[in-house]
Amino acid sequence: MTSTSTPPGLARFNALEEHAALAALHEACASTAWARRLLAARPYSTADDLYAASDAAMAELTTADLEEAMAGHPPIGRPKPGDPASAREQRGMADASEQLKAEMLELNLAYQEKFGHVFLICATGRTGEQMRDAVKERIGNTPEREREIVRTELGKINRIRLARLVEQDAQT
Repeated sequence: MTSTSTPPGLARFNALEEHAALAALHEACASTAWARRLLAARPYSTADDLYAASDAAMAELTTADLEEAMAGHPPIGRPKPGDPASAREQRGMADASEQLKAEMLELNLAYQEKFGHVFLICATGRTGEQMRDAVKERIGNTPEREREIVRTELGKINRIRLARLVEQDAQT
């Protein structure tokens, strides 16, 4: 898109009152620090500007901020009831066999025992088997390495959710 005008959905997001924009951002990521950084950088001219601000804010999150963000994510294979975002993002587990679901539950618990938080992965477009393989691989990481992987995965999730937010706004 070569237009210099702000896309309609992004313009709508930019125009939201502070509390409404903060609530919309909080739906994308449960980190208050992340949401406040994005809110403070409004208005955005392009979606890429919004994504870049998201990436920059993600890079600055403290361990406590990351924990707050992770707390907003249900375990893989168990999306939050009534939460269409987590159900959509974890679609790859929906048709998984009962054996794979049981294995994921066991792996999720082992991961959580080791790291103190849910296994977090950008599940969009991944199969249940791919998610299982990822948790098996990552459970051997050090806590420091895993924290950086989680930061990267959260960034991917945030970009997807921000894109959906801007697209939804454009359609309403």
